[in-house]
Amino acid sequence: MPKVKTHSGAKKRFSKTANGHFTRRHSAHSHLLTKKTRKRKNRLASVDYVDKTREKEMRRILPYK
Repeated sequence: MPKVKTHSGAKKRFSKTANGHFTRRHSAHSHLLTKKTRKRKNRLASVDYVDKTREKEMRRILPYK
């Protein structure tokens, strides 16, 4: 049986926790930050979990994480 390839873009953007969940970063936190409020920027800086409905897809594209 052939090896399953890891998605190159996904391995740079997602990581797996000890519980088996996947973490992700928020978008819109790299530029045009002067017009965004401090509260919004703090929220965007935090790490969030990938939604439960996408976990099956994440396990498929990141088989060895």
